[in-house]
Amino acid sequence: MNKAIVIAASLLIAISTYAQELPFQNPKLSSKERAKDLISRLTLEEKAALMCDQSDAIPRLGIKKFNWWSEALHGYANNDNVTVFPEPIGMAASFNDDLVYEIFDAVSDEARAKYNQWIDQGNENKRFLSLSVWTPNVNIFRDPRWGRGQETYGEDPYLMSRMGVSVVKGLQGPADARYKKLLACAKHYAVHSGPEWSRHELNLNNVDPRELYETYLPAFKALVQEADVRQVMCAYQRLNDEPCCGNTRLLQRILRDEWGFEHLVVSDCGAITDFYTSHKVSSTPVHAAAKGVLSGTDVECVWENYPYKTLPEAVERQLITEEEVDESLMRVLMGRFDLGEMDNDDIVPWAQIPPSILNNDKHRQLALDMARQSMTLLQNDNNVLPLSKSAKKIAVIGPNAADKPMLWGNYNGTPVRTISILDGIKTKLSNKQILYDKGCDLVEDKVTQSYFDQSSFEGKKGFKATYWNTPDYTGEVVTTVQITNPLKLTTAGQHEFASGVKLEGFSALYEAEFVPEKTEELVFKTGATGHFELLVNGDTVQMYSNWRTLPSRKAYTFESGKKYNIEIRYTQLNNWQANLEFDFGKEVDVDYSGLIKKLKGIDLVVFVGGLSGNLEGEEMPVSYPGFKGGDRTNIDLPAVQRNCLKALKEAGKKIVFVNCSGSAIALTPETKSCDAILQAWYAGESGGQAIADVLFGDYNPSGKLPITFYKSSDQLKDFEDYSMKGRTYRYMQDALFPFGYGLSYTSFEIGSATLSKTSAKVDETLELTVPVKNAGKMNGTEIVQVYVRKVNDVDGPIKTLKAFKRAEIMAGKTQKVSVQLPPSSFEFYDWKQRKMAIVPGEYELLYGNSSDDKDLKSVHVTLKN
Repeated sequence: MNKAIVIAASLLIAISTYAQELPFQNPKLSSKERAKDLISRLTLEEKAALMCDQSDAIPRLGIKKFNWWSEALHGYANNDNVTVFPEPIGMAASFNDDLVYEIFDAVSDEARAKYNQWIDQGNENKRFLSLSVWTPNVNIFRDPRWGRGQETYGEDPYLMSRMGVSVVKGLQGPADARYKKLLACAKHYAVHSGPEWSRHELNLNNVDPRELYETYLPAFKALVQEADVRQVMCAYQRLNDEPCCGNTRLLQRILRDEWGFEHLVVSDCGAITDFYTSHKVSSTPVHAAAKGVLSGTDVECVWENYPYKTLPEAVERQLITEEEVDESLMRVLMGRFDLGEMDNDDIVPWAQIPPSILNNDKHRQLALDMARQSMTLLQNDNNVLPLSKSAKKIAVIGPNAADKPMLWGNYNGTPVRTISILDGIKTKLSNKQILYDKGCDLVEDKVTQSYFDQSSFEGKKGFKATYWNTPDYTGEVVTTVQITNPLKLTTAGQHEFASGVKLEGFSALYEAEFVPEKTEELVFKTGATGHFELLVNGDTVQMYSNWRTLPSRKAYTFESGKKYNIEIRYTQLNNWQANLEFDFGKEVDVDYSGLIKKLKGIDLVVFVGGLSGNLEGEEMPVSYPGFKGGDRTNIDLPAVQRNCLKALKEAGKKIVFVNCSGSAIALTPETKSCDAILQAWYAGESGGQAIADVLFGDYNPSGKLPITFYKSSDQLKDFEDYSMKGRTYRYMQDALFPFGYGLSYTSFEIGSATLSKTSAKVDETLELTVPVKNAGKMNGTEIVQVYVRKVNDVDGPIKTLKAFKRAEIMAGKTQKVSVQLPPSSFEFYDWKQRKMAIVPGEYELLYGNSSDDKDLKSVHVTLKN
C-alpha cells in the first residue's frame, strides 16, 4: 500500500516537472512564443473548443476552463457588492475623460478582486466572472430611439473616442505592465446603433465612405491605435451585404491592414449562427464557422451549440485549413497568456488585489463625483433652483423618486447600497418637510390593485413554494414555504430564495388556488431572470427565458365562482443571477384628483420621472405603447407622466422636473409645464445624493449634453436609415436643447480667443486660448468646447467637436483656458484620395459652451503644405 503511494507520488512529481518544462508554461517566454508552442500540442477538436467563448478545460495539458464573456459597462456587471457608477451616457455629460479613467481603473480593480475571491474559493472561471470584459460600447448614438444608446458616450465621434480610450486604459492597466489587468473590448464593430428589433436581419447598404470613416469608425480606430484595446467585437447586422462578423472589408482591410490591429476579434453572441438562420449567407453551421474564421472572427459567442465546434469538419471538407485555424487561435491564446491566468498567482500582481477593495470609500467617492458631474441643468426659469433647505414643505412625486434599481441603468452590477432620489432629498430636509407620493407609473395609465392575498393553498393564504436544489424539479425537496405577499425574490447579495436553497442550479414551484367573486379581466405582472412559466389550470399562459428581469403584463379573464389553479415554474439558468417577480390583480384608471388633494398647501413639487432600464435596453420583450424591442417608437415623455405634470401645473404648482433617462426625450411640452428641468440620466448607486446636492445648491451643475435633445419625433428620420443627414448636431441645427448645452447656477462669459497661428502647416499643432469669466456669485465649472468646420465643404458636417476642456473658475474671476489642436483636428474624408486626410485650405474654429451657433465665436486658420 505504502509502496503504491510512493510510486504514484513519484509519477505525479515527474509529470509535474515535465509539465513545468513545456515552453508554453514558461512565463519568461513571450505570449506569442507560448501560444505557438501550445498550439503545436493541441488536437484540432481542442483548438476549436478554445475558440468558443466558454472554452473547455484541457486537463491533459493543465489548461483551465476559461470564459470570455464578462461585462463592465459602468461597474463589474452581474455581480454583487460592487460599485455601480453612472451609466456611460451620464459619464459622457461630464466631459471629463480623466475621471472616466479613474473610474475604470477602480472597475478593473473590483473585477480582479471578485475574480480572485471566486477562484480562491475553489471555483472555476465562469461567464460574467472572468477577466475578459466586453466593454466599452463605442457605437455612435445617432438616433434617440435606440434603447442601447445609454451604453455609449453619445453622438459625437471625438467625445466617444476620448471617453472610450480612457475606459480601455483604465480596464487594461499600464501599457508597459507584463500582465494586463483585464482585456477590454471595443464593440459593436461597426455601424451599429439600432433598431434592436431588426439587428439580426438588417442590411446596411447606404452608408457612404465619408460617413463610415468620419462618424462610425473614429472611436474604434482610436481604441485600437491609442489605447491598444485587446478585443474588438463584431456586430450582428450586415454592412453592404456581408455580416459584420464575416466582413473581410471591416475585419481585414480596415481593422488589420489600415489600423494595424494585432489582437482578437470576438463575435456578438449568436452572430455566427445568424449567418445561416437570419442572414442566409451560409447554408450550415459548418460553412458559417469557416466563414467566420476566414473573415477574421477569432472567438465565437453563442448561448448553446457552437458552430465553431464544427471547425474540424470544415477542415476535413477543405472549407478552411488547419493553418488558418491556428492563425486565429494564436490571437486567442496570446490574450489569455497576457492576462497571466495560466501562470502562478504569485507572479501576477493583479492576482493579489483583495476583496477589501470592493466598494471602498475611494470608489464610493468616485461614483458620487461622477454622478454630480453628470447632472445637466436644461431649464431654470426665474432661478427656481437651487431649492431652499428652509422650505416649509415640498412634494416629491413621480415613478422614479424612490426607485433604486432605476439608478443602476442596464448592464449593471448590484451595489452594496443605493441612495434613491427620495433618500437624497431626505438628507437636505426633515421628514416633516417632505410629502412623498408615487403619483403615477412610468408608462401605464392604470394602477394594479393586487389580488395576491385572495389566493390560497390548502386553506392557507397566499402561494405555497416548493424548492429543489436541482434544475429540473427532481430529487429531494429542500423546503416548502407559504408566501403571503407578491413575489419579489433575488439571489443578489447572496440572498437565498429560501433557507437551504442554493444560489445556482435550483428550481421552484409556486402553487395557489383563486376563486374570483365576479367575472372580470385581471392582469398578471411578471418578471424573471431565468426560465419562467405561468400556468392556469394546467395551461401555459406565459413562458420565457431571460438573462435580465423585465416587466411583463398578461391579461386573463376569470369567471365568477370558478376555481383556478395558478402555478409558476421557475428555474435558475446558466450563470445568471436569479430573480423572480409576480403579482396579479385588477387595473383601475389613474385618478389625479386624489393626488392634487394631498398636495393642498404645498406650492413646490419635485417630479422625478422619465424612463428606466426596464423600458429601454437590449432586445427587450417590452410591449408598452411607444416602445418596441427595447427601443422607442417615439421620443415623447410617456403620456401618463405628461398628464400628471399637466394636472400639477393646472393646480398651480411650481414644478422641478428631474428626468431620468438614458436617451433624449422630446421635452417641448415640459418646457412649458415645468419651471426647471434637470437631466439626471441613470446616475448610479450615489445618484440620489448627487441629484439632491444639485437641487439644493450644494453642488453647482456643470454637465453638458452628449446628445441632441430634439423638439419632437417628427424631426427623426427612418430608424433603419443610417445616413447622418439631418441627424445629430453635426448635421442638423433646429434642436430643443443642443449637443454640449447645460446651465449653471452662475453665469460665464466667453471672451475673444487667440490662436497661436492663423496660418500653419498641415502637420503643426495649434493652441487656442479662450478667456472665460465667471460673472456670477457662485464658483462653478465651465466646459469650453472647440468645433472645426472645413470651409466650402459642401457635404461635410456643419461643425464637429475637436477639443474640450473643463475649467473650474471662482466667482468673479477670469481664467485663460488653453486647448491643443493637433493635426488630426483638421482631418476629414477626402473624396479625391478616398481616405481620411488633412487637406490644405481654410478652416473655421468655433469655440464656446455649446454647439449652438449663438453660444459660439469663431476664428479662421489656413493650412498649407
